[in-house]
Amino acid sequence: MASFTFAVRATDGDARLGELRTPHGIVQTPAFMPVGTQGAVKAMRQSELEQAGAEIILANTYHLMLRPGDALVARRGGLHRFIGWPRPILTDSGGFQVYSLAQRRVITEEGADFQSHLDGTRCLLTPERAADIQARLGSDIAMVLDECLALPATRDEAAIAMARSVRWAERGRRRLLALRAGEVSDVPVSNPGQAQFGIVQGGVFPDLRLESAEATIAIGFEGYAIGGLSVGEPTEQMYAVAGDTARRLPAARPRYLMGVGTPEDLVECVARGLDMFDCVLPTRNARNGQLFTSEGRLNIKNAKYAEDDGPLDPACGCYTCRHHSRAYLRHLYLAGEMTAGVLNTLHNLSFYLDTMRRIRDAIAFRTFAKFRQEMLRSTLSAGAP
Repeated sequence: MASFTFAVRATDGDARLGELRTPHGIVQTPAFMPVGTQGAVKAMRQSELEQAGAEIILANTYHLMLRPGDALVARRGGLHRFIGWPRPILTDSGGFQVYSLAQRRVITEEGADFQSHLDGTRCLLTPERAADIQARLGSDIAMVLDECLALPATRDEAAIAMARSVRWAERGRRRLLALRAGEVSDVPVSNPGQAQFGIVQGGVFPDLRLESAEATIAIGFEGYAIGGLSVGEPTEQMYAVAGDTARRLPAARPRYLMGVGTPEDLVECVARGLDMFDCVLPTRNARNGQLFTSEGRLNIKNAKYAEDDGPLDPACGCYTCRHHSRAYLRHLYLAGEMTAGVLNTLHNLSFYLDTMRRIRDAIAFRTFAKFRQEMLRSTLSAGAP
């Protein structure tokens, strides 16, 4: 597909420096995608995201399907135009949200039958409908519908969910190819250059992950994701599964680890060959007064910052750190001012995006191993969890 390409520009060990070309611009990888669930990254304006260095954001199929509706977004010219974001967008399929609605949904071979969290209306999300919704939204990268399994889970449960995810992936791929060919007359395609990623499942079982990877690769996608991790398993097990699965994926395609993680997780997973990441951690933690810094994590609610005139992070050049003190940010948080969430989120996202920039530079100069060691050392010395 001419409008979507990926190339690895350099490597350092298993870490990869790449370039993702989409209909709405270029993404340098490894990349972190701020999560804009409902077409907006919480507490952030689009201009602030661009200034912070975000090259791609993530939006949510499930939430946009329910409100304002994918048909309305299509009538407004697609998601990019509707939200005023000119750069690439990835839309997830809604599989994780369906997983999180365990008390409201039933999984069958046809799809996920669930109750809307907004008004209780019954909805059926099938692989085909997930493809149709994302075609209307017009994202640059669309994810297939998968079944994300809650932990703990038995091997038999993981095998059933994995096999169903593969069958759903086949159906989702057929649907997108039909949409591209103009064979579905009632679904407007807002972005003809939209790519589709398959998702590897299999829980924490290496043989299931291998089986899923081989079957998903055989279907043929523009990129591949690893799903079903960071859902309660130990961190070292997550690293092991992610790294082992990444090695099974095509070297010439982007590799996306879904829903991960802390800054340390990003570095460790880049070291294992992953290219793309998303997580709500920087935005959610910011709203709760938890800040990421080069000196470790910081809880702005702590009384010791009441008269601290220093910036959140002396090594950070974001607007928050250049203009406001810890004392002021603590005051805003305790006063319940919405500005606290704005300034904290801007800092956390800037920290994440700058970390990714530094990772890319380290790979380019073949100093990634040193960067990784120094980051791990600073994390341990700061006592970060």
